[in-house]
Amino acid sequence: MSVMNKFMSFLGLQEQEEIVEREQLPVEEEDFETPPVETRKNPRGNNVVSIHSQKNVKVILHEPRSYDEAQDIADHLRSHRTVVVNLQRVRTDQALRIIDFLSGTVYALGGGISKIGGNIFLCTPDTVEITGTISEILAEEHDYNRMR
Repeated sequence: MSVMNKFMSFLGLQEQEEIVEREQLPVEEEDFETPPVETRKNPRGNNVVSIHSQKNVKVILHEPRSYDEAQDIADHLRSHRTVVVNLQRVRTDQALRIIDFLSGTVYALGGGISKIGGNIFLCTPDTVEITGTISEILAEEHDYNRMR
């Protein structure tokens, strides 16, 4: 109500407006049951990741033949895919360069890299957690062959 209307109603020149309160209708609440969403905490940060957000989880097996293929592996990691890298067909100096490159990529993405066998490495993005260790297989095989 404006000041002019109040003044005119005070002098009796204008009738006061009646304030009508409307009756509020009760709102019907519909019960929709939503399935519970499972989440897990990432120990590297405060990110909460829904398990259901990644429906097509892929593990890529890659066997590079030169250093030039390291970028392809890094692209898979950037796409949040786990990559198993077999470096048995690459010269030792090339394998070291590939591992150095992948270590930097994994570090930048917040992921992990782990040796799972002789010249075989597991590279994971930040959404995958690696637990456990694999003992050095080569030393055990050497001891086993000597016992035969």
